[in-house]
Formats: sequence, C-alpha cells, structure tokens
Amino acid sequence: VQLQASGGGLAQAGDSLRLSCAASGRTFSTYSMGWFRQAPGKEREFVARMWWTSGSTSYADSVKGRFTISRDNAKNTVYLQMNSLKPEDTAVYYCTATSVRTGNEYWGQGTQVTVSS
Repeated sequence: VQLQASGGGLAQAGDSLRLSCAASGRTFSTYSMGWFRQAPGKEREFVARMWWTSGSTSYADSVKGRFTISRDNAKNTVYLQMNSLKPEDTAVYYCTATSVRTGNEYWGQGTQVTVSS
C-alpha cells in the first residue's frame, strides 16, 4: 500500500485548506481511510476516518463541523477539507489505510499544515 499525502501549507486563521491522499497498491473497498495529525511536542491524534465502501465517517470533536473527509473512487483518493482553520490545527497531517479484515494499518508521509493567527 502506498499513500501519498499532499496539500499542506501555510494558512491564516479562518482560511481553508484541502489535503489529498492518493492511495495505490490495493483495492480499498475493504479499508477505512483516516487522517491523523501530530503537533510539535504532542502525541499523534486522530482527526477523521471514512469507511471506503459505506462512506460512513467519524471525526474528532476538535474538528467536527469544520473538517470533512471524502473520497473519489475513480481517483482512489481521500480528501480532508479543512475550513475555519485555527492555530491549534497546526500539525503534520498523516493519512492512513486500515484493513477492516486484518487490522493492518498503513501510513503515508506527512504533510505540514501551519495556521497563523
């Protein structure tokens, strides 16, 4: 499984960014796709998850109502639309793919998001 995350960058509070995660190497219909983040000096934390086939989603309370996870089946790509960004959203964002059947988890490289006040 290969996961290529992109779309990070610099933003100001209140701005929007969209992260992309291009997935390859598997048929992802039996996977859930997720986003995690790690801020400097903090532990990695869950942000959002989507089950590929059903489209069901879950979000961390800290991003609920501001972030939206979605997918493009044709492109095998998962997105994280981030609106109303806050300085506390500053972190390296990672995409993941987790097999529903085996629990095997794959991580992509991170993409930096920096939000200034």
